[in-house]
Amino acid sequence: MSSSESDSDRSEEEFEGTSSGSLFYPKAAGQIRKGEYILIKEKFPCKVIDTATSKTGKHGHAKARITCIDIFTGNKHEDICPSHHNVNVPNVVRKEYAVMDIEGDYLTLLDGTVEKTDVKIPNDDIGEQIRNDFENDKDLMVTVIGAMKQQKVIAVKENKS
Repeated sequence: MSSSESDSDRSEEEFEGTSSGSLFYPKAAGQIRKGEYILIKEKFPCKVIDTATSKTGKHGHAKARITCIDIFTGNKHEDICPSHHNVNVPNVVRKEYAVMDIEGDYLTLLDGTVEKTDVKIPNDDIGEQIRNDFENDKDLMVTVIGAMKQQKVIAVKENKS
């Protein structure tokens, strides 16, 4: 296999799994607002919790200071860049699934007729609640957030329908 074939194979893998075909898109740093998502250091999808823009300095460029929290780990990050420069914004997908089964550390989820078996049970209070409620035969719904080829259960509730 030549190097050009392997490069094209990699690029196809990078763009699978999102409806728009890309894992992220560019947006001017000065246009980012609280509650939006950005990509820090090209690999950490984060939710913006605060933004500030400094005035134009003597060299003519305003700076944007963006404070955010990683959506998967909860770690706090801060980025400072010229407000006219682009930052990458991840395509974040949030979806609800019915819990069908638990196998080891993984959930078997159902979305209509599509079964999903690659979501890991989190090692936190949510994970404990999922295990306990499932053992007590409750009908559960989980909310899964996904970005940058990662996914995590962020909420659980009892299905009332």
